[in-house]
Amino acid sequence: MTVPRAIEAAEAQQRLGELTVVDVRTPGEFSTGHLPDARNVPVDRLASSVPELRQAAERAPLLVVCASGGRSDRAVGELAAHGIAASGLTGGTRAWVAAGYRLHRPAGPVRAVWAMERQVRLAAGGIVLLGVLLGLLVHPAFPLLSGAIGAGLVLSAVTDTCGLAALLGRLPVNRRGARARA
Repeated sequence: MTVPRAIEAAEAQQRLGELTVVDVRTPGEFSTGHLPDARNVPVDRLASSVPELRQAAERAPLLVVCASGGRSDRAVGELAAHGIAASGLTGGTRAWVAAGYRLHRPAGPVRAVWAMERQVRLAAGGIVLLGVLLGLLVHPAFPLLSGAIGAGLVLSAVTDTCGLAALLGRLPVNRRGARARA
């Protein structure tokens, strides 16, 4: 049976019982809400989880989920390169919620963690602003820092990867609440 590369929220909701849901967001993002029975395997740990994911895919089709669909699309491609068929949730958890489906939230207090895209915008904007201010107040070479961030954002767009997101994903706030890998 051919596994589709993308599944809409309505179909995913109907098939939840027959799918293994793999959420590739950071543990911090995962802990703020995820699809029922999802397993958290952050995208930066996907390669090391290939053996477990291969076994999971043999038991049930894999549905890969992130916040908007970008990381899950890359994860589906990476899994395919390892010979593992998987589908991505079109539009991610945002589309899931927009379709009226609820996210599972763990019991107890959960500290809100910003989505990775929002964290990247804050970090990049803060560094650009810092470069400009330091250039005005300290040394005229500091705006080069702002230029480096701009170049990094262009590279990120061209390659559809984000080094800043990879760095931010390693922060303790983004590592909290990790569940056992698949």
